[in-house]
Amino acid sequence: MTASIVHRATGDGMATIGTLLLVWWLAAIAAGPAAYGVFLDVFTTSTGSLNLLGWIVGVGLTWSVFQHMMSGIRHLVMDTGAAFELKVNQRLALLTFVASTLLTIAFWLFLGNK
Repeated sequence: MTASIVHRATGDGMATIGTLLLVWWLAAIAAGPAAYGVFLDVFTTSTGSLNLLGWIVGVGLTWSVFQHMMSGIRHLVMDTGAAFELKVNQRLALLTFVASTLLTIAFWLFLGNK
């Protein structure tokens, strides 16, 4: 049940927050360097690295993408008629959280090494 609720919440969160950020970013680019600078100042420090808000939004959206994807894969497996047994279903639900967390960590470690 929790996996289903989180799947819907991550989808809604990506749709609203992600879309708003994308539109703000595109509008800031179109408006010129001053507006884009304001956008960057909200999420980065003066050295160009992410500030606290940037980390929260970045990691949160990244985890949402991976969680939604893992849950979608779980539902795809269930659509084939597999994993309806309670223990298997619960194990797969738990694995969606584990996999999404590990993928998020790996993604940000990969970005940190660039």
